[in-house]
Amino acid sequence: MWDLRLWKIGLDCRRLSTIRPANQADLAQVVSLIRGLAEFEKLPGPDAGAEARLLADFAASPPRFELLVADGDQGGELVGYALYFMTYSTFLARPSLYLEDLYVRPDARSRGLGAAFLRSLAALAVDRGCGRFEWTVLDWNVRAQAFYRALGAQLLPEWTVCRVDSAALTHLAKRS
Repeated sequence: MWDLRLWKIGLDCRRLSTIRPANQADLAQVVSLIRGLAEFEKLPGPDAGAEARLLADFAASPPRFELLVADGDQGGELVGYALYFMTYSTFLARPSLYLEDLYVRPDARSRGLGAAFLRSLAALAVDRGCGRFEWTVLDWNVRAQAFYRALGAQLLPEWTVCRVDSAALTHLAKRS
């Protein structure tokens, strides 16, 4: 079993945050954080239907995704989350850990939480025998790109994300 390290984050010992696996009681706050990420990315956040599906998918057996959260300085309020799931690399013939979202509230940034999330996920990937730990970053988010490079991540410009959604997804499915 993977041993989650409880990362103590902060420049002074009175301002600590803890990264831990999320539980069902955290989900309302996680949805609020997801809305914060959507606002940052200038995208619409989850509507009521998406929120309900998110809650159901987390409670599913097995869950469709996993979550790490960061408790605030005093415990109660969450200040960040990382949503991830497993994929598979046929070329490596090994599982991969895919990070879908990483978000830290603006007032909690620059304290090492982002790096702590990534270290925790890297440790989990190693423990699960993954050959890769992957995620995407927006082309305009140069601050995040520099941060990821500083941690040793390679940005792969030769790869382009392809997406089929909404009506195009339904249309493609009907063509089969």
